Amino acid sequence: MLIALIARDKDDALQTRLDNRAAHLAYIEATGVVSQAGPLLNGDAMIGSLIILDVDSLEAAQVWADNDPYANAGLFKSVELIPWKKVVG
Repeated sequence: MLIALIARDKDDALQTRLDNRAAHLAYIEATGVVSQAGPLLNGDAMIGSLIILDVDSLEAAQVWADNDPYANAGLFKSVELIPWKKVVG
């Protein structure tokens, strides 16, 4: 099951993102459930994340999201988990 995780950063949280980026990327690598991922942008500024998870359930996606180092650092002001269907690519 593919789940789109759409997270919006808190205002003025760039340093939190930068401080936790290595741990976030290591978590992505270690868990092996991320199909695609990248930051949301406003111009050149990173303002959030879009992550496509390939997991067994929405509950598994929630567990993944709750354990993301970015979430644990308090980076996000909102996180949405939405079932997603790949059509192109």
